[in-house]
Amino acid sequence: MKIAIRYFTKSKKGNTEKLAQRISEALGDEALDVSNDLSEKVDRLFLVNAMYAANIDNEVKRFLERNSGKIGEIVNFNTSASGKSTLKTVKAAADKCGIKVSNKEFHCAASWIFINKGLPSEDDFKRACDFAKEMSK
Repeated sequence: MKIAIRYFTKSKKGNTEKLAQRISEALGDEALDVSNDLSEKVDRLFLVNAMYAANIDNEVKRFLERNSGKIGEIVNFNTSASGKSTLKTVKAAADKCGIKVSNKEFHCAASWIFINKGLPSEDDFKRACDFAKEMSK
């Protein structure tokens, strides 16, 4: 199965990027930010993102539009200080591009200012890597 890992983050803390890098290490596939288009068709895109103002960022939406013909299915990974998943908003954006999205996702809490200090934890990263390995089969 051909996998690609793309992420988007605005945060200075970098929780989303850290999650993408851990998944990258576990799978041996490079994690790149969404400014890097896919060079070839992939069976699964592991999209690592976060909630910004109750939505995913427009950069993520533009990436999906540019690469819609190269993505078989999106598997959503996200971090959130608010506790809200991005799956619904990723699905809405992907639907507009005709891209399938798995109902299975990885979601964990993340720190922001004084909220959720110390998260994601090492256990969160391990669970994300285990989930990524399972979804890459």
